[in-house]
Amino acid sequence: MTKRNGTQDLVRAGLLIGLIGALANSANAVRTESTQRVSPAASPAAESVPASDWHITVRELAAKHFKNPAWGYSHCLRDYALARELAAADHVTLDDDVLFAAAYLHDIAAFPPWEKQKLDHSDVAADLIDTILKGSGFPMAKIEAVRGAIRTHMYYRDPIGPEALYLHDADALDWLGAIGVARIFGLVDPRGGDPDGPKAVKMLEDNLKNTPSCVLSPAGKALVPARKAELEQFLKELRHETENLKTL
Repeated sequence: MTKRNGTQDLVRAGLLIGLIGALANSANAVRTESTQRVSPAASPAAESVPASDWHITVRELAAKHFKNPAWGYSHCLRDYALARELAAADHVTLDDDVLFAAAYLHDIAAFPPWEKQKLDHSDVAADLIDTILKGSGFPMAKIEAVRGAIRTHMYYRDPIGPEALYLHDADALDWLGAIGVARIFGLVDPRGGDPDGPKAVKMLEDNLKNTPSCVLSPAGKALVPARKAELEQFLKELRHETENLKTL
């Protein structure tokens, strides 16, 4: 086992507590919305389910296959909940069918068997999303809006349309603040492989540099200063407590 000092243990414990709290809040928000939309007792088959049940099919697919501490199922929950929150704050009405499908499936191409090496996962997911949703009961007349939202969900792309905009901003904000720290440090290899602690810090610094200016909605921009400050303070304290990362 790799030796760690007391500071590292405290940092990791703090990150875990923050992550659990953030995920619980997001899950509760989505759970409340979901109980209003579909019956919790419903148990649809994977193919050709009633239109009212396609949400369950999509949610179960994501929960089963999207296993990653940074862009897995819990990230889908947070993106969906935050996008709705931002739009409500801006008094913008979203098509919930489009947002739900895009939020839960936007990172599908980051996982096998859908991933394609050397291609942007946003483009891969956008190109295959119709095959994923076909037969699920999803209203396929809305598939192009879902495709567009998925293709532009990353902070470095330009969204078109309200669902794309608020998914884009929710996804960008999820790289900042305490949850942004938890996501990146969740990727650290405990055996000292790639990424290690210092590389994770570099990833956080890149997110801090590149992401804030890419948040576009009024409500999203209003959240940036606090989340940016959280990340800045964490990095400052971490460097101080690890002798500028020498003991990380």
